[in-house]
Amino acid sequence: MTKKEIVKTISEECGLTQLKTKEIVQKTFEAIIETLVNDPDHRIELRNFGVFEVKKRAARKARNPRTGEKVNVAEKYVVTFKPGKEMEERVLALESAEQSASSEAQPQQPTETHTPTTPPANIPSPGSVAPQGVQQPSSTGFTH
Repeated sequence: MTKKEIVKTISEECGLTQLKTKEIVQKTFEAIIETLVNDPDHRIELRNFGVFEVKKRAARKARNPRTGEKVNVAEKYVVTFKPGKEMEERVLALESAEQSASSEAQPQQPTETHTPTTPPANIPSPGSVAPQGVQQPSSTGFTH
C-alpha cells in the first residue's frame, strides 16, 4: 500500500478531502521521523499498532560474499519496528485462516513414502553368491 492509497482510504472513511488528509498523514510521518532523529533514545509507541525506536548496532567484522574478503562494518543507528499485540494477533489469525483454507482445498497427501531397504528377491545384493546358472554383475556393471 502506498502513501497515496492510505490518503485515499482515510479520506473516504473520514469524509475529509484528499488534500487535507495528505497533509495530516505527511505531518504524522514527519513527527515520527523528527522524534526518532532528534532523540535517538526516545521510542514512539502507538498502542495496538507497534513501537518505533532507534537502536545502535555495534561495529563488527563481516565478509564480502563476492570476494570472500573480510571487511569492517562501522557502528550505525537503525530504526526498528516491533508490531503491537493487536497487529500480531490479526496477522496470526490471517495465517491460521490461510492454513485452514489450504488444508480443506487439497486432499491429504501421504507425508512419508516407504523406500525398501532390501533389494527385491530376484536381484542379488553385492558380494552375495548368485544362484547356480545366473551370472552376477561385477562392480563395473559388466557380466563375467
